[in-house]
Amino acid sequence: MALVSTATVASSSYHCDLLLFPTARRSWHGPRRSRGGAGARLAVLERAGTGGGLAVLERAGAGSGAGLAALERAGAATAAARREEVVPAGNGRNSYEVESLIDRLSNLPPRGSIARCLETARHRLTLQDFAAVYREFSRRGDWQRSLRLFKYMQRQSWCRPDEHIHAIVIGVLGRQGPALLDKCLEVFHDLPAESRTALSYTSLIAAYARNALHEEARALLDQMKAAGVAPTAATYNTVLAACARATDPPVPFDMLLGLFAEMRHDVSPSVRPDLTTYNTLLAAAAVRSLADQSEMLLRTMLEAGVSPDTVSYRHIVDAFASAGNLSRVAELFSEMMATGHTPDASAYLGLMEAHTHVGATAEAVAVLRQMQADGCAPTAATYRVLLDLYGRQGRFDGVRELFREMRTAVPPDTATYNVLFRVFGDGGFFKEVVELFHDMLQTGVEPDMVTCENVMAACGRGGLHEDAREVLEYMSREGMVPTADAYTGLVEALGHAAMYEEAYVAFNMMTEIGSLPTIETYNALANAYAKGGLFQEAEAIFSRMTNNAGIQKNKDSFDALIEAYCQGAQLDDAVKAYMEMRKSRFNPDERSLEGVLNAYCIAGVIDESKEQFEELQSSVAVPSIIAYCMMLSLYARNDRWTDAYDLLEEMKTNRASSTHQVIASLIKGEYDDSSNWQMVEYALENSTLEGCDYSIRFFNALLDVLWWFGQKARAARVLDQAVKFGLFPELYRDTKLVWSLDVHRMSVGGALVAVSVWLNKLYDRLKGDEDLPQLASVVVLRGEMEKSTITRGLPTAKVVYSFLNDTLSASFHFPKWNKGRIICLKSQLKKLQSAIDSSNGSATAGFIPMTNSHLPSPGSKIYTREAQADNGTGHLPDEPLVEEKESELLAL
Repeated sequence: MALVSTATVASSSYHCDLLLFPTARRSWHGPRRSRGGAGARLAVLERAGTGGGLAVLERAGAGSGAGLAALERAGAATAAARREEVVPAGNGRNSYEVESLIDRLSNLPPRGSIARCLETARHRLTLQDFAAVYREFSRRGDWQRSLRLFKYMQRQSWCRPDEHIHAIVIGVLGRQGPALLDKCLEVFHDLPAESRTALSYTSLIAAYARNALHEEARALLDQMKAAGVAPTAATYNTVLAACARATDPPVPFDMLLGLFAEMRHDVSPSVRPDLTTYNTLLAAAAVRSLADQSEMLLRTMLEAGVSPDTVSYRHIVDAFASAGNLSRVAELFSEMMATGHTPDASAYLGLMEAHTHVGATAEAVAVLRQMQADGCAPTAATYRVLLDLYGRQGRFDGVRELFREMRTAVPPDTATYNVLFRVFGDGGFFKEVVELFHDMLQTGVEPDMVTCENVMAACGRGGLHEDAREVLEYMSREGMVPTADAYTGLVEALGHAAMYEEAYVAFNMMTEIGSLPTIETYNALANAYAKGGLFQEAEAIFSRMTNNAGIQKNKDSFDALIEAYCQGAQLDDAVKAYMEMRKSRFNPDERSLEGVLNAYCIAGVIDESKEQFEELQSSVAVPSIIAYCMMLSLYARNDRWTDAYDLLEEMKTNRASSTHQVIASLIKGEYDDSSNWQMVEYALENSTLEGCDYSIRFFNALLDVLWWFGQKARAARVLDQAVKFGLFPELYRDTKLVWSLDVHRMSVGGALVAVSVWLNKLYDRLKGDEDLPQLASVVVLRGEMEKSTITRGLPTAKVVYSFLNDTLSASFHFPKWNKGRIICLKSQLKKLQSAIDSSNGSATAGFIPMTNSHLPSPGSKIYTREAQADNGTGHLPDEPLVEEKESELLAL
């Protein structure tokens, strides 16, 4: 059976492997190995009789250098063009005989017979079939079987390798590193000199080039010419790219231009510089910051009728960016327009990205306007660059305006919406993210997993648990399996709403669907517990993380523990957690230092608190308002009014933060009128942009200081703002059975503000003759601590209980069935209602007068008088004061 010659027909997946830029796992720039076999390789070439042999090969540089990324892009284009030239497209499918042969050879033992593998199919295989076998072995990196098969074919007359097979085998061996270059030369030598064309030479040159031996590659090109073999454009491009990549030492750019000149003056039409040639040179010019040479190459390129592509424009922009002359690129584009060479959208995009990298917003927008003026329609990618830039600079109005403009010019795609979700999510506009998600669905743009994760993250930070559930339901309907990041957003959102049971259910649901919780998920659940002082639950979840999942705590984990202990009044444990964090080699940040400061302030230790505050001042430029409010509350509770006013003045004169000034003026009572109060509302709203985690701590600290400064009316207005922002959704809950106030996530001062407001609302309802519930309840604790009697002595529970009974004369008590609630039964509510009715319409506005007191003068003793030293502990009974009918309330 006659063989089909493939000497001049390349296979569909020709693997002489002219790829000069190997994958990441085979770095060009590792330590150079000794190549002592260079002389042997030269001797082989000399015996081949190819025209004088090679001179002694010198070691080539293979070190790493800057600008590698630019040359990688050129290399990818080089490889693609080279494959296009020497690897015509085929059908891409192997025949049954080829697949069978590959299977037999793959299962062949090291000493097995190749002849037996080929015995049944020898008359049905062509050289093209063998080329397909080599391609598969090349894909696997199995050079040993490739070489064995090649040796077998050399001994057979019916399948003796032609030049094409030789080139493929050289490519397979050249991929394996410098150690097999000797075998590449042997295969090249096995091909008769008269049969060698540009194909085999180019394959060998590529083997040296991909191993960073640019000098040897250049020497082979010279020898190729001496042997009378005409190079092709692919041959020159291979050598050119190898020389361009050299960094140890780098090849002078003039030498690269010399190779380029050889190509231009070659009489053969097959050696004309092509797009790959120009991109390789442009990449080399960009690496060397040669803007003038880049411009020269662009002009030469256009004169030769070669149109630049995206890679070309990127390299040109990189060159001028490195030279610090980006404005010239815009001029070049205008000159191209005047000569009839219109740059495409990718050209403007590359220039725009270069401006965004240095934060030049005006220049980036000017590129967009020039693009529109030149008649080049902007793409979605063009707008995405600017949207991202505006977002990173916090220019959210600019983001909205640009997005509106985009919608009139080009339909937004999924990637554009993902940029918007990230920008608005990072900026704190969580509800806007949800609105954009609905807009995305209405316009028919299909969300991907990144979309859903970004929206869930925004819902988590903003506490939008209902929206988070809707997104999760959408993912389920669309057949998308929620990732750990998506579930983390749901857990965080539920936690910010104090929905602990639902958050824990969502946490467990992750494992059931195969999305294992990450450390971020564990931290999100622990943070939810921390806000409510559920330190035992936080300890349990971290124990599960460490023991069951094998994940160790990070800094955020310790921050959550510290907050949980502080809110749960376990102050010693909070300090111990901080010390453990330091021992674990985690550097405390502002959040960590504020956590320890909170512990000291709650404990009322002034010296330690001042020392911690000073450490905080040395760590950050300006301590947060939270830290200032903690210290102000501490000074007020201890009647250290001089220190308090000094610190307040420090806040007010802080030029670095206008928010500090506004809050200080608020505390001093200077912003009560409507015009100034708008500034307060603006400052309070800005705090919500940081997310619920920060906002809850911010409002708790601010309410605390307002209460202890006697500013009850202002505190009530601040609390009203917090409720409007959705920060304490559990605060007020009314049903036919229970009127409830939940202050378990509030500071002591914040809880007293909330109780005062609630009691006045209770007064209005009792006065209005509403139907009374079975009981009124104030929730001071949640979780496992509800079962312990020691909770009565915790700060919030003790102070709230004392305040209620001081106000309403023992109407409230701790029930037997729950130690985290202070309740007033219906019978007591009726007595209160009767007392109100008997007052004959007196001018009393409520149970608690919500007025602003004058700031105490220095030296005043308000909270440290001996009569108040017990802080209300005399009101705590050993047993509940009222027990009748409690059994009837257990069902509630």
